[in-house]
Amino acid sequence: MIRLRIILGAERHALSRLDRPTPEKCTEIKGTPTLSAENPRLIYCSITGFGQTGPYASRAGYDFLIQGMGGLMSVTGRADGTEGAGPVKVGVALTDVMTGLYATVAVLAAVAHRERTGRGQHIDLALLDVQIAALANQAANYLIGGSVPHRMGNAHPNIVPYQDFPTADGHMIIAVGNDGQFTSLCGVLGQTQWASDARFATNPLRLQHRDVLVALIGAVTTCRSTDEWVIAMEEAGVPCGPINGLDRVFADEQVKARGIRIEMPHASAGNVPLVANPIRMSDSPVQYLRPPPRLGEQTDEILGAWLGLSHDEIDALHERKII
Repeated sequence: MIRLRIILGAERHALSRLDRPTPEKCTEIKGTPTLSAENPRLIYCSITGFGQTGPYASRAGYDFLIQGMGGLMSVTGRADGTEGAGPVKVGVALTDVMTGLYATVAVLAAVAHRERTGRGQHIDLALLDVQIAALANQAANYLIGGSVPHRMGNAHPNIVPYQDFPTADGHMIIAVGNDGQFTSLCGVLGQTQWASDARFATNPLRLQHRDVLVALIGAVTTCRSTDEWVIAMEEAGVPCGPINGLDRVFADEQVKARGIRIEMPHASAGNVPLVANPIRMSDSPVQYLRPPPRLGEQTDEILGAWLGLSHDEIDALHERKII
C-alpha cells in the first residue's frame, strides 16, 4: 500500500512524529511497534480525545466536547443563580492549545530519555487528561475539600476582590492578591476606612463578605473611566487592567514593544500579518525564515527528494486525489 509506504518512509528519516490519529488509524498502520521497527529512535506522540486505553478510547474527541466533559464549562460562565447563568465554553480552543503545549514538553522529555538510552518511545496524550490536569486550583479544591465548585462569573473562588468591575466607559479588572494591595486599593478609591473595617481587613473576612464589598467597590469604580482608574491604580501598585478587544490588544504599547505582531512576505498574498512566537531566548532567538506554505506547496518535493517516490508514482497520487 503506497500510503503505508509513505508513512514508513517518513519514519525512517524522522526523529520525532506528532500525530492526531483516531485509534482506528493507529491500528491501520499497525501502530507504534511497526514504526519503531523502522526507526528505533523515533519518538511518536499521538494525540486523541480520550487516549489509547479506557472505555472511551474509540470515541472521537473535539475541544468543545472535552471542555464540557473535563469540567471546564462547569466553572465557566455567569455566576450560578444569576440571570443568563449556564455552561459557557472558552472563546478559543483552549484544550487543543494546552494539549499541544503538553506534547512539546513530553517530546522534549522523550528526547532527553533518548539521549541516555538511544531509543525513542510512544507518547499517549489525551485531551481529556490534559483538560482535567489544567483545572489546577479548582480540581485541587474539590479533591481536598470535597465540594463541587460552581460558576462564579469572573470572580475568584479564594481571593476577594479579584474580578471585573464596571467603570464609566466599560469594565476593568482588579486583582488584589494580598492585604497590602487591598489597603492601597482603598486609598485609590478614596475609601481608606475599608482597610480597617472588621468585615474586610483580611482576605478570609473579605471572602465572607464578598457580596457587600464587591457592591461597594463597583459603586465607586463607575465614577471614572477605565483608563483613569488603570493609571491611578498602577501608580499605587494595585494590579489591574482593561478588558481589551483585539483591536486594542494589537494597539497596546506593551504589545507593540514586545513585537508580538509580525509581517512576512508571501509569494501570493503579499505581506502577511502573523502573531509572533511568544518565546524570547537570549542566545538563540526565534528566526522567521519562511511564511506559511500554500496547501500542498512542498508535497512533491518531500515525496520525491526525501522519500524517493518516482515522478510516475507522484503523478498517480495526484490523479487519485490522494495528494
